[in-house]
Amino acid sequence: MLKKTLLTFAFLIVITTFYGFNARYGVPVVSLDSGATAYSNPLLREGDYVISAYDAIIRNISEREGNDWRLMSAVAYHESRFRADLVSRRGARGLMQIMPSVARQFRIPVERAVEPEINVWLANKLWASIEQSLRLPVGIPRQDRIAMILASYNGGLGHVKDARRLARYYGENPDSWEVVARYLVLISQPEYYNNEVIRCGRFTGSRFTLAYVDDVLGRYEKYCRMAER
Repeated sequence: MLKKTLLTFAFLIVITTFYGFNARYGVPVVSLDSGATAYSNPLLREGDYVISAYDAIIRNISEREGNDWRLMSAVAYHESRFRADLVSRRGARGLMQIMPSVARQFRIPVERAVEPEINVWLANKLWASIEQSLRLPVGIPRQDRIAMILASYNGGLGHVKDARRLARYYGENPDSWEVVARYLVLISQPEYYNNEVIRCGRFTGSRFTLAYVDDVLGRYEKYCRMAER
């Protein structure tokens, strides 16, 4: 009887801690169609999902944050191949490869950033933060908007801003991804990264960042064909 009471008490502590955390940090509680809480068992069984076993978490959190869950799934595939336990050599964690600095930015304990629901929530918050910081005009084509956010997610917001400044400096359109991508490549050259408008210095990762953007956009198109919004 005593053992049963202690187990019940321990279970209540865990539940209280979990829901207290979500209430404090605004991480939404996601429910599966069956009514069970998705976080209690985040993996869907094969046959119950379209893109990945994390469909329920990615879909519900992304939609609540105003993002297309298929796009965020494409990011997750490229970042981790849907491996929630993945930690990179640089310390990036989880499905969306969230850096410790991002967890701290949103006041989330770093050790909890690997948890799927928190990891996806952080990625959505980071996405919104990048978009706000880029200050892209309302009328910009959606593909250009997504591409510049993806480039910032992968290569760094500062370098994308520098590329946009260079485009503006040379009289070109800073809201065109084609133009910005070209200047991201040029920032590796002294005559460009020494320009007075550059704030983040030389950028040597353009090849990887451009490939990243192309890969995620291509996979996003594939996921759009596979799954309804």
